[in-house]
Amino acid sequence: QVQLVESGGSLVQPGGSLRLSCAASGSWFTMGWYRQAPGKQRELVATFTRDTTSYASSVKGRFTISRDNAKNMVYLQMNSLKPEDTAVYYCNARIGATMYWGQGTQVTVSS
Repeated sequence: QVQLVESGGSLVQPGGSLRLSCAASGSWFTMGWYRQAPGKQRELVATFTRDTTSYASSVKGRFTISRDNAKNMVYLQMNSLKPEDTAVYYCNARIGATMYWGQGTQVTVSS
């Protein structure tokens, strides 16, 4: 059974930093982070495929995804946060054609 539990979301001022954590019940080939802002579609933020990372253009240079396979953890370090980064952030695992999601953690960037 695939379980993903996010943590670390919070209210932060513009320019601040947060680190999100995802505790997974295993470690899979493709894992990553997505986000969904109010009234918008869920969008990819950053993913790992084996050792290759990819980022949305809007977060490149500010966010860093990492993983600890020994602990079944995936992290998202977010720096220089902007109000437009406000969203619910979801941990994701893709196994074959199936996408699995956590419950999400709220990130709010506001002064």
